[in-house]
Amino acid sequence: MPGASVSSVRFAAAWLASFALIASSWALADETCNSPYIGNLIKGQEDYVYVWTLGIKGLGDGSDKLVTIDANPASKTYGKVVHKASVGRRGEAHHMGLTDDRRFLWAGGLDDSRIYVFDIAKDPAKPRLVKTIADLPGKTGYVGPHTFYALPGRVLVQGLSNAKDGGGVTGMALYNNQGKLIATYPMPTEGGGDGYGYDIAINPQKNVLLTSSFTGKKNYMMNLGKLVKDAEAMKHFGNTMVLWDLKAMKPTKIFSVPGAPLEIRWSLNQGDNWAVTASALTSKLWLIKQNAKGEWQAQSVADIGDPSKIPLPVDISIRADGKGLWVNTFMDGKTHYFDLSNPEKPVQTYEKVTGKQVNMISQSWDGERVYVASSLLANWDKTGADGEQFVRVFKWDGKELAPAFEVDFLKEKLGRAHHMKLGSKALKTAFEDGSERSPLAAR
Repeated sequence: MPGASVSSVRFAAAWLASFALIASSWALADETCNSPYIGNLIKGQEDYVYVWTLGIKGLGDGSDKLVTIDANPASKTYGKVVHKASVGRRGEAHHMGLTDDRRFLWAGGLDDSRIYVFDIAKDPAKPRLVKTIADLPGKTGYVGPHTFYALPGRVLVQGLSNAKDGGGVTGMALYNNQGKLIATYPMPTEGGGDGYGYDIAINPQKNVLLTSSFTGKKNYMMNLGKLVKDAEAMKHFGNTMVLWDLKAMKPTKIFSVPGAPLEIRWSLNQGDNWAVTASALTSKLWLIKQNAKGEWQAQSVADIGDPSKIPLPVDISIRADGKGLWVNTFMDGKTHYFDLSNPEKPVQTYEKVTGKQVNMISQSWDGERVYVASSLLANWDKTGADGEQFVRVFKWDGKELAPAFEVDFLKEKLGRAHHMKLGSKALKTAFEDGSERSPLAAR
């Protein structure tokens, strides 16, 4: 698989070294799942929720699209779709991430491996597509761009698979904010590494980056019913997490975390030295933490639901003070809340069925609003009456999730609702050159 040139790796490493410790403390943010390097933060009530949506053939225009929903209760269009930015094709829309200046929203397709860059600053209510990066496989050998993680002036992209055999061995690609490829970082395949990737999460205070692992394109594009009956295919899921030296961008330790560890969330509490993840196939919460000697360890700390029933935990969202964690389980449609006061012994204190299938979950920084979306993957979603597609918003008072509003994505002919990010009118910025065009448009 192609790697970066020596000069580009040195450049990237030097650049990362100079910026790795910029965030001497965790920055306040509009939602708890963002990179700590993101600026122009939302203060108070968010105005919009952006939803990266998978197109469904024969429904609306059938294409993947970025959907904007008005999320401000004071607005006349509260709870309504106010804009749709279609990309004109279906490519298995999945995850997205903001640039550090919060001007651009990068979104990817797991099937066609395209990366779409939307300008959300000129008019936050109406994001517009300003750039498409279509050469990720050709330039890196990686396919299935999954996580888009902001660094100062850069975006680190985690691939799920590779262009050679569609398996799980993959790597990360580093771009500048203008979409130019800077370097690539293969996932380790030695010393216990399986080469698989999924999520990225950084703790600048500790100079560490964590990655998790999932599966390759041959699996994630397969029908779920067929997949679970294929004994050989089920062997090809990630069972590791990797700790990286952030400055050097080199793996330093590989953890055994069986069962496809997915989203990673560092505690955002000042001074904390731990992160959590959920393993999809084994339905467990895992803690990655430094011990008394300063050594990083990974341990299973709690079950999520009944692991024997494979509830399939998917997305997680940590509270701003690190004291609680939301977990969605896809198969039973439940949203769980765990008390993390003692991260070594999480305790579930609440659960609620929030849909017939649920996947992504985000919460506002103040913890008073929780957003839930339905879709996992086009070929993995439920069918028939259980195949509902939605975004549901709840108010949380610490005791109960109370419905605020929902958007039916099938009724609105939008598609399958997946990843969500929050937006604000206050983030509107002036263009540097005073023109009507984004700087990316000419590149």
